[in-house]
Amino acid sequence: MQLGFYFDQSRCTGCYACVIACRDWHDTSDTGVEWRRVVSQEEGTFPRVELSYVSLSCCHCEKPACREVCPVDAISKRDEDGVMVVDREACLGGDACGVCKEACPYEVPQFGSGDDTKMQMCTFCLDRIEAGKKPACVDACPMRAFDCGPMDELKEKYGDLQKVRGFEPSQDTQPSIIFKPRYE
Repeated sequence: MQLGFYFDQSRCTGCYACVIACRDWHDTSDTGVEWRRVVSQEEGTFPRVELSYVSLSCCHCEKPACREVCPVDAISKRDEDGVMVVDREACLGGDACGVCKEACPYEVPQFGSGDDTKMQMCTFCLDRIEAGKKPACVDACPMRAFDCGPMDELKEKYGDLQKVRGFEPSQDTQPSIIFKPRYE
């Protein structure tokens, strides 16, 4: 089984509740680290301007490029659910290595500032999943733009569109995310 995210771009207002919920749940105080980020996309010219948002975190890819390049195997993929995890003790850190960040087409691996330069990223809120809850970003969205679950169930429920404005999927990595676009 592979867990993944569904994101309804047509519902997102760019409020950043998902980003704040993630930061709060994981007690990430380093403002230079974003386990989830919102990217805005503007297209067109007045009076026909289109604005859309994409909320992104680790895509928990089927074939993660970050894991493939890690020289110390600090990045792994759980067999039971496909969630990517980082052994921060084994990680060499951004100053000494950082090849995972370069390899990821979605710019997901993050390195803290100061003394804590070990790689960190979305954990799919494994502690919440194991307690029967959804990730903090999913529960926090006031517009209900998110869902999560096994990829086969998400595809059955929402289709299999993986490309929207602001996100270009890599066939090499096969990200575990499904979208509903704002504009078609």
